[in-house]
Amino acid sequence: MIHVEGIGKRYRITEGGARYGTLRDAIAGGAARLVGRGGPRRRESDFWALKDVSFDVAEGEVVGIIGRNGAGKSTLLKILSRITPPTEGRIRLLGRVASLLEVGTGFHPELTGRENVFMNGAVLGMRREEIRRKFDEIVAFSEVEKFLETPVKHYSSGMYVRLAFAVAAHLEPEILIVDEVLAVGDADFQKKCLGKMGEVARGGRTVLFVSHNMGAINRLCGRAVLLEGGGLACEGPTSEVTARYLSARTAEVPAVAFEPDPAKDAQIVRAGLVDRDGVPAGGFDLRAPHGIEVHYVVRKRLADHRVTVRLSSGAGELVVASFSNDNREGLHPVEPGPYIARMEVPAMLLVPGDYLVGLSIGQPNVRTYHQEEAAFRFVVDGHDLLIRQGPTGMLCGQFFPWRTGPAPEGRSEAAVARPRQSAGDVG
Repeated sequence: MIHVEGIGKRYRITEGGARYGTLRDAIAGGAARLVGRGGPRRRESDFWALKDVSFDVAEGEVVGIIGRNGAGKSTLLKILSRITPPTEGRIRLLGRVASLLEVGTGFHPELTGRENVFMNGAVLGMRREEIRRKFDEIVAFSEVEKFLETPVKHYSSGMYVRLAFAVAAHLEPEILIVDEVLAVGDADFQKKCLGKMGEVARGGRTVLFVSHNMGAINRLCGRAVLLEGGGLACEGPTSEVTARYLSARTAEVPAVAFEPDPAKDAQIVRAGLVDRDGVPAGGFDLRAPHGIEVHYVVRKRLADHRVTVRLSSGAGELVVASFSNDNREGLHPVEPGPYIARMEVPAMLLVPGDYLVGLSIGQPNVRTYHQEEAAFRFVVDGHDLLIRQGPTGMLCGQFFPWRTGPAPEGRSEAAVARPRQSAGDVG
């Protein structure tokens, strides 16, 4: 369905002056030459966003395209969507292509939601009868029925995405191309979109999906393509490609620092992953305990405070939220000064994968002084161990203690199967 051969995309970068002349620049340049100073020299250089990328996608395949920011993912999708031509190489597409590359792709802000559905469908090559047949289904999926007659310029970014994705996915293209734009939607909508893309793929159509969400890539895609620096680093089974991508990222120090803000009564200064000795760690070995260490400053006396650490999986699912005052009771005033809080993470608890750390500091049930939903990421290693052990779920369940033995006398099958009493029946 998709054949990409030696694709390259070159951009010309200009430094030291505009590519066009203005009267002001001409006067300034003439004055500089009169006093013996030359004007700014314009330097041009080439930047290859993509270079020699080749791969094929078969009919009905769902292929994930992954890589760091700037790797060339969006440029590749724009070439495949025929938005921009390649500088070199060629592509061959068999069938109609529907693309969702950014919020409101193909929408006119002055037209209503209803009018944009028909216009966008026509742009995608659909006949009016096809659009009419799918119209109710599109509106139901997008959940914007109440605003259907409102110009889309008044839509929020989430509403834009809902309607744009609904049109692209329901008008039965042979090839569906979706960029990270789905990150704009809420969690329920993202789950809905992933389910729809799975349904599209099971219907025999081809999907190209770009995302930084490795959980979604692993669930949805059978094969993945990894781009690095504009080139094709590798392609193959999704689990192998994502493992290479995540292992390469472990070279980055999982830590973060924030600019001081004197206006905040309490602020997180820096935070990061540390080993059992408190030394900054580059990665998380499943077999050893680690910690999330948070350095913060309090600038005025507070009646109470707590630091919160939230761990989410690569799929965006909350794994745990832990509070620094979990072991305390009542109010504890805190004086101005620097502080350190550390959340301990035991060994053999988190399954291997990519984790996102969210941080906040505030007074419980009163106010939040500083909050970072996505402060930094870290990777838990130990795939070999867990593949051998065979865990399931979000935690390493096989490492929880179990006790197995004969049932005590009097615990017959009938007693075990008897319905549990309600709280009101308990004496």
